[in-house]
Amino acid sequence: MRIVFAGTPAPAVPSLRALDESSHDVVGVVTRTDAPQGRKRVLTPSPVAEAAAARGLPVVKADRLGADATSAVDALRPDLGVIVAYGGLVREPLLSLPRHGWINLHFSLLPRWRGAAPVQHALIAGDRTTGAAVFQLVPALDAGDVFGEIRYEVPESATAGQVLSDLAEQGALLLRDVVDAIAAGTARAVPQTGEPTLAPKLSLSDGLLDFTAPAREVLDRFRGTTPEPGAHTLIGGQRLKVLAARSGPDAALAPGRVELIDRTVVVGTSSGTVALDEVQPAGKGRMAAADWWRGLRVDALQADGTGPEAPAAGAGRTEHAP
Repeated sequence: MRIVFAGTPAPAVPSLRALDESSHDVVGVVTRTDAPQGRKRVLTPSPVAEAAAARGLPVVKADRLGADATSAVDALRPDLGVIVAYGGLVREPLLSLPRHGWINLHFSLLPRWRGAAPVQHALIAGDRTTGAAVFQLVPALDAGDVFGEIRYEVPESATAGQVLSDLAEQGALLLRDVVDAIAAGTARAVPQTGEPTLAPKLSLSDGLLDFTAPAREVLDRFRGTTPEPGAHTLIGGQRLKVLAARSGPDAALAPGRVELIDRTVVVGTSSGTVALDEVQPAGKGRMAAADWWRGLRVDALQADGTGPEAPAAGAGRTEHAP
């Protein structure tokens, strides 16, 4: 089949690679326009744009799939559209333009965690099993019939970045198999069942750790917001990024109280403690938490503020994305 692929971030690259190395013909790649990166804000192509260029594939850069992008895709005469974390909605007439429509690789077990940040929300919620699904794109958010899925047991200490990397590789193989089945006429999609939950895009405030919660919930939020949008706490009103954390020792610390115990920076919670291994103070680079603490020359500190409330199931609205 002639395939048009739409994707933007690094987790979409394994799917592009799998399709380009399959028996099908990737006739074009749609990705978002170059974005400023780093402190100098240098305009940089998306990871998908770079991967497509390295493979000699035609690239269409568009921040929304409007009339211009639709015309560009139409000229490619695709049989199938494939979208993986592009970062925008596919609407009519583009949705019906390919002969087989569009399919989406989504990084959750639908209908749980429909939306832009499924892996992050799964970890924040404490899900120990998640997965990936390939479904038929329809106008409603991530609501189409599912062609296939894989299940994934979340490692105890894995962050969202690590889980997403694993699912990107495993999901690419699932996607390739579904595309093969569609080409062979053997693909069968089944309706989603169960109560949907939504996974809207996270903001910086979602990474604020609430040490009045139990240690397990604090660590779930840490893992779900690492590396993006970034877990952090406030010390004296200043943001302290938390880059590595784990369950702490059995110690009687009030929620939010920070002390050095046996050369480890430990924070009290409502139940248990959290050990900070790596941090990044405002305006500085990453460092061992113990080194940060020694530079403060204090006996104890109090982490300020509390984290955001978890969104209610079904709350919010977001775009088609991972």
